[in-house]
Amino acid sequence: MTQPRPGDQRPGPFWAAARAHALSAATLLGLAVFPLSRSKLPAITSAHPEPSATCTGQCGVPGHGVHDATADPARVRELFAASPWAAGYGIACGTAPHHLFGLDLDRKNGVDGVAALRALAAGHGFEVPRTVMVATQSGGWHLWLKAPDGAKIPNTAGLLAPGIDTRGWGGYLVGPGSLGPKGRYRFARTFSQCAIAEAPTAITDLLTARQAAVQDSPGLVGPARRLGRPDGRLEPLVRFVLDCGPNDLNNRLYWAARKAFESDDIDPDAATAELLAAAVQRGHPETPARRTIASAAKGAARTRKEAAS
Repeated sequence: MTQPRPGDQRPGPFWAAARAHALSAATLLGLAVFPLSRSKLPAITSAHPEPSATCTGQCGVPGHGVHDATADPARVRELFAASPWAAGYGIACGTAPHHLFGLDLDRKNGVDGVAALRALAAGHGFEVPRTVMVATQSGGWHLWLKAPDGAKIPNTAGLLAPGIDTRGWGGYLVGPGSLGPKGRYRFARTFSQCAIAEAPTAITDLLTARQAAVQDSPGLVGPARRLGRPDGRLEPLVRFVLDCGPNDLNNRLYWAARKAFESDDIDPDAATAELLAAAVQRGHPETPARRTIASAAKGAARTRKEAAS
């Protein structure tokens, strides 16, 4: 068994199982994977002291999140050797050969994404296809679908309906066998039972239309909630986050938050609220988005301290 590199920490209690599941996904299913911590975030520390606006792995050092994903078994072993506290693995969406597109159906806090998907199907005249499914730690489901050729499905939160998130180009799904903070992810319907189904055209059309509406309405968050339009110097920073490409959301969020916290003309609480809302609307999970904003706040504080000394 490959162990972490000399000088690294000894493997954590869930490392071996996580690596074994990831290697199976890569070698047997051809899925591009990378290690996750138990918090479902990338297990390898960022390759850059501060998020880079341009590097997605070109530097050759692991630590670029989903951009580290690979189906090469030797590379998977290297990634896990660099992440001794890994407890699971992520599966990159949108990549060949499966061009995976995930529907994340939550069942928590009074929201039922499974029921919401059934209602969406009934209202728009499509059938929920029989496809590979993963049971999540919160009692919900991940439905694995295949994106149309050439399509770059966006990562969204609640855009289709409350309780339904999408994971597409530049995003990732937690792989079955991974351990999260509340339990383990498991196959509910496997590759041996069915293939990954094509995404219904009605779903991709809805996403395209609603994504376009969001682009035209910076204050729109989710299908029903609207925030006040940010004023002054904050508005272009919010727009900067909303206009991100498929792979640079976290970098843009950090940069925009850093600029906001370094400004004397922007209220920090307003900046946090507006930038967080914009990031979540574009598909950034809320907890890591808050961490990115907090990291930007610390960086801005260091800059102010250095300027004052």
